[in-house]
Amino acid sequence: MRIGIVILPDQRWAQSQRRWRQADEWNFDHAWTYDHLGWRDLVDGPWFDSMTTLTAAATVTSRIKLGTLVASPNFRHPAAFARQITALDDISGGRTLLGVGSGGIGFDSAVLGGETLPPRQRVDRFAEFVELLDLVLREDGTTWRGEWFSAVDARNNPGCVQTPRVPFVVAANGPRAMRLVTRFGQGWVTTGSGGEDLESWWAGVAELSTRLDRALDEAGRDPATMDRYLSMDAAPVFSLSSAQFFADQVGRAAELGFTDVVTHWPRASSWYAGDEDVLVDVATRLLPELRRA
Repeated sequence: MRIGIVILPDQRWAQSQRRWRQADEWNFDHAWTYDHLGWRDLVDGPWFDSMTTLTAAATVTSRIKLGTLVASPNFRHPAAFARQITALDDISGGRTLLGVGSGGIGFDSAVLGGETLPPRQRVDRFAEFVELLDLVLREDGTTWRGEWFSAVDARNNPGCVQTPRVPFVVAANGPRAMRLVTRFGQGWVTTGSGGEDLESWWAGVAELSTRLDRALDEAGRDPATMDRYLSMDAAPVFSLSSAQFFADQVGRAAELGFTDVVTHWPRASSWYAGDEDVLVDVATRLLPELRRA
C-alpha cells in the first residue's frame, strides 16, 4: 500500500513549504494539492495556484511524487496545460503525477463567466480534454478541432521526463468516465459515491471498485496495470481522527484492492479539521507498517 497526503494551497509559501518538506522527509509516497481557482467556503480565504505550488514543492523535495488532485477542463486548455505539466515534470526530475477529473459546479465553473454545464456535457468535455492532453504530451505538432477545444500545431518539445508522458490518474465514478480510465489512465482515483454514514460510504466504494473491474474486463485490460487511489477523506469521518482509525481505514482500502490511499494534512478548522499530532504519530510510528499492508 502506498500512502499519500494532500496539502491544500491555502498558505503563503513561507508557511506552506514546511509541510511539503516534511511529507518528503516522512517518506509519504506522494503529495498532492487541489487544482481550483477557489474551493467551497475557502474561496474567500488565501488560495494559491496549484502548478506554481507544485513547482515550488519540487525544489524543496527530493523523492516524493507530486500531483494535482485533480485538474479539470473548467479552466484548463490542454495545449497550454501540457506546457506546465512538461515543466513540472522536468523540474521535479520525473516525479509528476497528473490527477484529472471532469470538473464540478461551483466557483471554478462560474468565475470565468461561462455557463455551468450539466453532467453529460461535463463528461463530453472531459473526454475531449483527456484525449487531447494525452496527444499533446506524447506527440509534437498536434492539430485538433473538436467540440470543446482546438489546437493548431501544438508543440511538446522536449516532452516529459517520464515516457511516453506523465502518468494520468483519472477520477471516475460513472460508466463513461470509467471507460476513459481504461483508455488513458495509469491510475484511477475515487472519492466514493456519498453515503450518510461510514459503512454506507464504504459500501459505495466497494461498488465503484467492482464497476472498475467490469470496465477493465470489457476493455481487455489487465487489472494489474491499473493503480487504484482512494481519497479517504470523502468519507463522513476524517481519516486522521486518530492513528488507530487511520490504520483501520487503510486496511479496509487494501481489502478492496486499492494500491494507494490519500489523506489530508489536518487544518485548524473547516474542511479536514484535525490534530496535527495525529499526523505526526501516523507518519513517524505507523507509516512503515501501513505501507506493507
